[in-house]
Amino acid sequence: MLRKRYRRITLFFARALAGLFLWEVILPRLGLRFLSNRTRNRRLVRLARRYRALAVRMGGVLIKVGQFLSARVDILPEVFTRELEGLQDEVPPEAFPGLRQVAEAEFGRPLEEVFLRFDPQPLAAASIGQAHYAWIAAPSETSPPAGEGAPPPEDIRVVVKIQRPNIEQIVATDMSALERVGRWLQWYRPIRQRADIPALLDDLYRSLREEMDYQQEGRYAEQFAANFADNPRIRVPAVHWEYTTRRVITLEDIVGIKITDFAAIEAANVSRRAVADLLFESYLKQVFLDHFFHADPHPGNLFVVPLEENGSAGRAFQLAFIDFGMMGHVEPRQRAGLRQMAIAITTQDAARAVRAYQMLGFLLPNADLELIERAGVQVFARFWGKSTAELRQISFDEVREFIDEFRSLLYALPFQLPTDMIWLGRAASILSGMCTALNPDFNPWWSLVPFTQLLIEEERKRGWEGVRQELSAAERELRRLPARLNNLLTQVETGKLRTRNPELSAQAARLERAVLRLTAGVVFSGALLGGVQLHLAGAERAALGLFGVALIALWKAWRG
Repeated sequence: MLRKRYRRITLFFARALAGLFLWEVILPRLGLRFLSNRTRNRRLVRLARRYRALAVRMGGVLIKVGQFLSARVDILPEVFTRELEGLQDEVPPEAFPGLRQVAEAEFGRPLEEVFLRFDPQPLAAASIGQAHYAWIAAPSETSPPAGEGAPPPEDIRVVVKIQRPNIEQIVATDMSALERVGRWLQWYRPIRQRADIPALLDDLYRSLREEMDYQQEGRYAEQFAANFADNPRIRVPAVHWEYTTRRVITLEDIVGIKITDFAAIEAANVSRRAVADLLFESYLKQVFLDHFFHADPHPGNLFVVPLEENGSAGRAFQLAFIDFGMMGHVEPRQRAGLRQMAIAITTQDAARAVRAYQMLGFLLPNADLELIERAGVQVFARFWGKSTAELRQISFDEVREFIDEFRSLLYALPFQLPTDMIWLGRAASILSGMCTALNPDFNPWWSLVPFTQLLIEEERKRGWEGVRQELSAAERELRRLPARLNNLLTQVETGKLRTRNPELSAQAARLERAVLRLTAGVVFSGALLGGVQLHLAGAERAALGLFGVALIALWKAWRG
């Protein structure tokens, strides 16, 4: 383990989490929420800048975490994501001699004997590897016979990606540091209830080890290309297997425009709206039909390749995916739940959405299903069909009305993140932000409708199977009915029947906690100020006693 690197990462996160905990948890509980709100943007900018500087300096897993956060423009504050956007391009390049040693160790001979030419200047630098241009000879079977005076066949330019030296040790150190941070996060009950952080980090480490196997990446690229073989609008680079090993991969060179270079896309007369639509449609196919998806769709892995002009309709283009090291699989147990979720969204069926949540394991065991369904009905009624731009224009009063109606649900947040859904959730979140950036009027609701119609048609074809499942569920409920009625009558006869209003109980509990926190906050403030005065007066023992009372009051406010 690289101990200095480990200490630097854990120290950064310890400071960051302590600051967030103080400003976003403790101060609001002491009645100082206004102070937290007023300083939030300034604090987030400082935190994002410090993280970006650390990630650029150290590379490794920290780059990937920053790239993920920078793409969350749909939910994270813009002041935060804007500071991290540079991580898409700011990965410092590796010195070429170290990469040469890695490549020559893999091929067992000098680079000059492997490639006709090799450009030592990096084409792109990433957290795991670095890409360079190289040239190989054209395959003889595709070259025309050279007659007298005929020009020789042109060399083929390819992209060669080589792993950084010692990257396996660097990744192992970073993951060890993040695992420690994950244990800290597990101390916070709301996080512990909703996500198994150690399991998520184990899954991330497994994925990174897989990403460091370039032969596996080559197989994934070919599988992805086969899935889109009948769609000429999707482009996937071909793998040159004779120049590929576990730590070196050689790919077809695809020349295109980075998907976030909006000015260049518009200058090429390519519709940004069409790019967003194609990107979204491609992921619907990946997730719902192929069950195999690109799990790392950050801007450095997606390019727009302009083709011929289409007149007033704009220029035709291809959407090119590169870097297939991080791929996701939709497991069989997840597929039915995802299909139900897509159909529920399209048909605005809140009850079906709740069933989908249960199938996917998104709900905590004590979740109030009826309240969640009622909230879903209101979400569909208020927000369904609105584009991203329209959602941003929703009045504060309308949002506050919704919050007031479902305050107990929002306070309890009975949702959790299943471990086996982490990569799909990550890809979906990045995709959401990217489509919104490409097209501010992007409307995921209507984009989902045509695809969901196909899913509904498939359900109709299954017909009797669905009826059989519904009848089976009804039969189970009927078998339980006599016992439940008997239990109910027994409670009535013995006077033990109680009614429960979840919202009223939650409101009473919140009021009780608020009073406790207010009392603890007053005691904390008084003891702290008194302790300071005694300390200045030289009464150290009495001051320490009051400081102890202040700490206890602070602990009570937090526990309350």
